[in-house]
Amino acid sequence: MNEDEDRGAGRIAQEWRAASERGDLVLLDGFHALKHALRFGADVRMAVVDDPDALRALARELAPDVEAAVARLARPAVLRELLPRVHPTGVAALAVRPDRAAGVAGLGRLPRPAPVVVLDNPRNLGNVGAVVRLAAGFGATGVVTRGDLDPWHPNVVRAGAGLHYATTVERLGLDELPPGPLYALDPEGEDIRALTLPDDALLAFGSERHGISPELRARADHLVSLPMRPQVSSYNLATSVAMTLFHWGGPPADGPGAGDLRSP
Repeated sequence: MNEDEDRGAGRIAQEWRAASERGDLVLLDGFHALKHALRFGADVRMAVVDDPDALRALARELAPDVEAAVARLARPAVLRELLPRVHPTGVAALAVRPDRAAGVAGLGRLPRPAPVVVLDNPRNLGNVGAVVRLAAGFGATGVVTRGDLDPWHPNVVRAGAGLHYATTVERLGLDELPPGPLYALDPEGEDIRALTLPDDALLAFGSERHGISPELRARADHLVSLPMRPQVSSYNLATSVAMTLFHWGGPPADGPGAGDLRSP
């Protein structure tokens, strides 16, 4: 690296560190997170990459629809000096977090074309990200979390492959939940196979360890159970959400294709 390149890399690193300290920017860790954020209209402010040519080739292969945007944003940097863990695809980006007021308003707007997933005091960041990815794929209106976990934590966004920008993701209190009949998943509930879940439903899932909280259970209009073999303790949170959204129905059968099945 010559002297001019070294100064340029120093400026990029300085800009990245300054931007990373802003509370309104979200870390997009890896190519697939960047790809999805761009596809769904995120305001991506900058991207840093170990090898811009390799990144552009990856975009050309996996997502030619965003290749030009990726090439425009990518700036060379030594990622191991900027990030505690470098994604195997060698790229990270910063994007503006969506406006909260607009998100809450969208969740509350009726009629709703698809349910809202409610996670009641989840504890595992990776599970929440997996649920966001599921919700985006199924076309759910959004994902709402209750409790102290930040659904926009970098590890959640990483697990969600940037698909936070394809749905609405917010943290709300019990009294802030959107309108609509609340279906709470509970082992004592009615078998889901006997029910039709309406589009305006709130589908509530308890924490991985403790299940639905007493206050949310008391608020529920319906208790719903998933079929499960005796002596099996429980399903993973994301698995439960997937089963429930699949029972609801998902996106139209004549909609776009199955999408990108390659892992992030």
